[in-house]
Amino acid sequence: MVTEHHHKGWNEIKTNDSWAIFKIMGEFVNGFEKMSQIGPCVSIFGSARTKPEDKYYELAEKIAQSIVEAGYGVITGGGPGIMEAGNKGAHIGGGTSVGLNIDLPFEQNDNPYIDPDKNLDFDYFFVRKVMFVKYSQGFVVMPGGFGTLDELFEAITLIQTHKIEKFPIILVGTNFWKGLIDWIKSTLLEGYGNISPKDLDLIHLVDTDEEVINILDSFYKVSSLSPNF
Repeated sequence: MVTEHHHKGWNEIKTNDSWAIFKIMGEFVNGFEKMSQIGPCVSIFGSARTKPEDKYYELAEKIAQSIVEAGYGVITGGGPGIMEAGNKGAHIGGGTSVGLNIDLPFEQNDNPYIDPDKNLDFDYFFVRKVMFVKYSQGFVVMPGGFGTLDELFEAITLIQTHKIEKFPIILVGTNFWKGLIDWIKSTLLEGYGNISPKDLDLIHLVDTDEEVINILDSFYKVSSLSPNF
């Protein structure tokens, strides 16, 4: 039975939801204003749990340094692990180092290699994700967990549905990604026909920083650098 008390509580929730719009809008405005000034950048994704002695931490750092030396900036999620490695490589290379931090109850503290004027904080994952997609000229996806997969599949979905312009999506680590790519081919494509063959053209699988730079350079020889929507 729905009582008057329940109705009152529901109305309070609706009011709070409406006022949340202003906080959300504030995050978008602040993000757009800062990100629109940073120039062409490549986002690096990967696990927050990866330790500095891990081979993928070292590879992410090397890739980030190569990216800034090729003339791009680097954007990460601003936290530890692969994110820290990406900002560190950009910092060592003397390039733009952007961190899009998210307020979480665990594991997320901004790393020390982000440019102080390019260190942004978000409460909402969905606002932060818009910043990655809108202002990145490519995604470099290192081994990671659910958050990394989330960013990867959002980018593929938006490109597949023509909501944003195509940009390179580069998966680094054949051993890590091969099982997923095989499943996409054998099950999504061949088994059930849930994607088309050309959708696989969106994804590159590599193991070295040289391959990452070659893919970015060859793509932008024929495409212009600009925000994505």
